[in-house]
Amino acid sequence: MKKLSIISLGILASLQLVNAQTISSKKWSDLFSYNNVIAMKEDNGKIVAAAENGLFYYTISTGEITKLSKANGLHEIKITAFDYNPQTKIGLIGYQNGSLDVVTPDGVTYVVDIPIATGYSGSKKINHISITGDQAVVSVGYGVSIFDLKKKEFKDSAFFLNGGVYQASNEAVIFGNKVYSVTNNGLKTHELNTTFPVFTTWATEMPGNFTHIDSESVLTFSSPTTSYIYNSGVSTPIGQTFTNVHDIVVNANNIIVTDQARVYVFNTNGTAGSASSFGEECNTATTVGGNVYGGTILSGIKNNANNTFKPDGPYKNTSYKISLLNDQIWVSSGSLESYNAPSYRNLGYYHFDGGKWNYPDYFINNPIVFNILDVAPNPSNPSEVFFVNYSLRPNEKGIYKMENNTFKKVYKNNDSNNNYNRPGGLVFDENNQLFVSVGVIENQVSNTGYYFYNKGTDDFTIVPIIAAGNVQKPLVKDGIIYIPSPFFDPGGLIMKQYGNNPTSTSTPIKLINKSNNLPASGTVSAAIDKDDNVWIGTRGGLRILSNPKSAITETSPQTEAIVIEQNGIAEELFRDNTILQIEVDGGNHKWVSVDGGGIYYLSANGEQVIKRFTKENSPLPTNSVTDIKVDNKTGKVYFVTLDGIVTYQSDVADVTSGFGNVLVYPNPVVYSNFKGKVTIKGLAEKTNIRIADVAGNVVHSAVARGGYYEWDLNNMKGARVASGIYFVLMTNEDGSDKATAKIAVVN
Repeated sequence: MKKLSIISLGILASLQLVNAQTISSKKWSDLFSYNNVIAMKEDNGKIVAAAENGLFYYTISTGEITKLSKANGLHEIKITAFDYNPQTKIGLIGYQNGSLDVVTPDGVTYVVDIPIATGYSGSKKINHISITGDQAVVSVGYGVSIFDLKKKEFKDSAFFLNGGVYQASNEAVIFGNKVYSVTNNGLKTHELNTTFPVFTTWATEMPGNFTHIDSESVLTFSSPTTSYIYNSGVSTPIGQTFTNVHDIVVNANNIIVTDQARVYVFNTNGTAGSASSFGEECNTATTVGGNVYGGTILSGIKNNANNTFKPDGPYKNTSYKISLLNDQIWVSSGSLESYNAPSYRNLGYYHFDGGKWNYPDYFINNPIVFNILDVAPNPSNPSEVFFVNYSLRPNEKGIYKMENNTFKKVYKNNDSNNNYNRPGGLVFDENNQLFVSVGVIENQVSNTGYYFYNKGTDDFTIVPIIAAGNVQKPLVKDGIIYIPSPFFDPGGLIMKQYGNNPTSTSTPIKLINKSNNLPASGTVSAAIDKDDNVWIGTRGGLRILSNPKSAITETSPQTEAIVIEQNGIAEELFRDNTILQIEVDGGNHKWVSVDGGGIYYLSANGEQVIKRFTKENSPLPTNSVTDIKVDNKTGKVYFVTLDGIVTYQSDVADVTSGFGNVLVYPNPVVYSNFKGKVTIKGLAEKTNIRIADVAGNVVHSAVARGGYYEWDLNNMKGARVASGIYFVLMTNEDGSDKATAKIAVVN
């Protein structure tokens, strides 16, 4: 179990239960993938489709596509089941963790967890949902539960306990007054009556291994290779043998069987109709107006003409690191388990070119197994991209170059031993020089260092620095390279002053570790702030190294902890926590990712927690954010997790010594509608603020740092100001720039 510091526990204690929260707002948006369509339902010419991390709505006549995710209403990610009633306009979403969202025309109104059988310790994943009228039958690992959509509560549950072992319901439907469930041991049925919860009273209509079931005008179910029409106790096979049935859907006129390679349409008596191929595997399919639509694994919804319909997004949700340049985005999809062993997700990278998301053809069906930890575009030529493949497989690790998403060259992939020369990350310095951190260098006592790219020879030179082991993504500034080494011992933060000679091995070197007051030698992340302080994230907490240019030549420079006061007790911020990532915004505030603890937004000195986001109170997919990037032009913050990317529109964009576009919101402030603080953004790096009423009386004054300020609408005595118009008078630090604003207050 991860230990959270006192400040973490204090904030957690103030959180409410998820079903009482609004966890999304207009400040949030998602960069989720909507390629993998799990389920679809048609509603009067509109297809409602469930993907891994959200729903999307496709209107066939207009082509309009809208989406619903955790960023704008849902409460979870990893959707595993979905159904929708076109008559009542109510949908029910089931998730991997066993929770449910009820989606109504008025929004997402409820979140509830499935009832758990006594002694059941298996997966809580929702296997399947089927809605009939105002009831839904929910299939899970222990059996089935009936959910009342009007009351938004569970009714009876049947726990399929046989011989002390729980049996999963793969799928189930309500047909007539009976529940029909397909299991690995047969088609099970029971009437919705008082003995429904007693599994010994359930009947086995047909023994066998059955995986899918659906009903509307008729009831059909399927084994992996045979589909059946069920009528009055008789199961009749449909005259077709399948390879591997992925789904069965029944609507008013058709039975649609999604096989591994094709989609087959039958009429409701089993007579064969059309067969369609979408050029790839589908999870599900349906018919609308005589046309077949496939819910694919990789391309969203496809029609008979092979046209694709989905919200634009990355190829997959799995993400690790992100790079921003101008309006473009590159996302790597690998990761390291325990900061050492590769996880081999084999996805490559995703690229947003400013208009659409791309997935390079190079990664499709490539025999190389990719574990890409980092992607870096050339700042002077963004069409040229380098990425590192961290692998322990023969001739696969190394540094790869792409041009316009087409493979050009691989470097350093043919070492004699696969365990050596492991690339960790890339960075271009201010002079567009490329460095690649590298660990476990072969045949070197100084087994940690970097590769340096020589543009003239189009090759890399290895530069050993010090004995430290493995590496993370490096950072550079003012001729110094910083390489986090995540090993507990002898890891730490490696510093090398390369100056004008990046390949020199004689320039000053320093390893910042426990002897320099790090709480743990294993360093996972680092960032340099606007005051040239180095913020170091370790496996045991956070430290700050001041004046690194001097520290690199000192005998024993010391780092400092951030100590805050909590209820009169001095406490080290983030003590005993792993700091996954640190990012500095335009106002010198710090975004800090704590493993298992979400995101903290800190003041410039770190002594004030301005905001905290977790998966419980925000759209974050998980509480372990592997990368953070701030677009300082817009103030948008990107949070990257292994389960997808979300963005947050912060109030801090480019901050300078003068004023930008000063904006006050909300304005007017109507107490009945809004009880929070008023935000003033677009300020100078240091702003003197005076707020006066119409009579010229100063009711509030402050000094704001970092480009924005929040006023709680209280006067100098701590009481809320009266209704009226208030003038905000602002000057920058030296008085060379001024700004004004008005705020209307209605109590």
